Amino acid sequence: MRIAQTILFLFLAIAVSAQKKPNVILIFVDDLGYGDLGCFGHPIIKTPNLDKIAQNGAKLTSFYAAANVCSPSRAALMTGRLPVRSGMTGKNHGVLFPFSTNGLPKDEITLPEVLKPLGYSTGMVGKWHMGFQKEFLPTNNGFDSYYGIPYSNDMGYDTTPTRTSSRFYPKLYMLENEKIVEEGYDQTKMTKDYTSKVLDFIEKNKSKPFFMYYAPNFPHVPLYASKDFLGKSKRGLYGDVVEELDWSVGKIMETLKKNNLEENTLVIFTSDNGPWTTQGVQGGSAGLLKWGKGSCWEGGMRVPAVVQWPGKIAPNQTFDCLSTTMDLFTTIIKSAGGQVPTDRVIDGNDLMPVWTGKAKEATETFFYYHFNQLFAVRKGAWKMHLKSVVPYVPEIIVYQSPLLYNLENDPSEQYNVAAKNQHVIKELQALADEHSKGMPTVHYIFDDVDNELLAKMRRN
Repeated sequence: MRIAQTILFLFLAIAVSAQKKPNVILIFVDDLGYGDLGCFGHPIIKTPNLDKIAQNGAKLTSFYAAANVCSPSRAALMTGRLPVRSGMTGKNHGVLFPFSTNGLPKDEITLPEVLKPLGYSTGMVGKWHMGFQKEFLPTNNGFDSYYGIPYSNDMGYDTTPTRTSSRFYPKLYMLENEKIVEEGYDQTKMTKDYTSKVLDFIEKNKSKPFFMYYAPNFPHVPLYASKDFLGKSKRGLYGDVVEELDWSVGKIMETLKKNNLEENTLVIFTSDNGPWTTQGVQGGSAGLLKWGKGSCWEGGMRVPAVVQWPGKIAPNQTFDCLSTTMDLFTTIIKSAGGQVPTDRVIDGNDLMPVWTGKAKEATETFFYYHFNQLFAVRKGAWKMHLKSVVPYVPEIIVYQSPLLYNLENDPSEQYNVAAKNQHVIKELQALADEHSKGMPTVHYIFDDVDNELLAKMRRN
């Protein structure tokens, strides 16, 4: 009898423990700028649902994507590692294209691959952009289910046999798991479709721990909004798109509350890089930050971020300390009771002690990469630029003397204070040199392309 009681007690303890594992909803939008949310200062784009998450939890004002463009940024989020460690970058190409032949290496450990053995259901909805062939898709990288467009929404590619040439077309396909379920996808319905799939996942998995990675393709151009949002924002089409994304977040939060899941769910919202400022009014705003997507200035990599976990993260907080998307990898795993991989370098740190008031900072340094090259380094308030790149122009400036900015005094990077702070320059240069010496020599995946196909596309 005593043995039976002991077994029953252990079974119940395991069951209770499993119930206490937090659900995680990680929302990773595309090309949203630092200044594009109401809670980050935008004067006319209305984002009440995201503002409410910040009120119920925290706003992160020094939060960085690990790369200034899509694919490497997403790889860093899923692996907790700088993209150059895995080769998820290139010398000639910044992201994966339809003519790319490779994807996320199989020996990389993804966030859902760590969570699944802990009893989590893992689902993804939205943009993947880490490899288009079957072996690189989400369902072969730890996700139980996937629904979305596996690349950027401007990368529709048509290989119909009746075509006389191969080139880009505005023809997208929607995948469900590994099967094409719709071709020539109408993007005006995408945010609502994606939202429906996220809500379905929550409803189906509400009785056990779940991880939902929701990666909308917007507000990356081309921009589309449903008829319910089109023309409703004072900020034009870009504002319409952002406000519909905010609606989507609101529906997710309503579903959590309806199912009594809100108290046990960590919700994180952020962007994969800064705004695509070269698109004019079709692109977003970096607010007070300099430049945008494709650069290593603050506007290219510092992104808006809000988090909520009632009972764990106190409401109405603002965290100004440095943190990154790679930190989310470690934070989520530890919050779920898992072990961060120890057989490789993980660049992310646990942010939960900061978010719960037990520590003032978790991450002290950040290295800004453009493609496979180190362009800048930040430690504390100080940021040193070694090189500069003009967004989407093949122009790299190498500084004879590094530029130095105090980001607490000068987040817009207007005032170079290198001349009066040579001791800081020496410290950061030594830090950059030490970091570079420790980086592995890897094969850069984004340079693997179908050259014949690429040549045809360029001719057309």
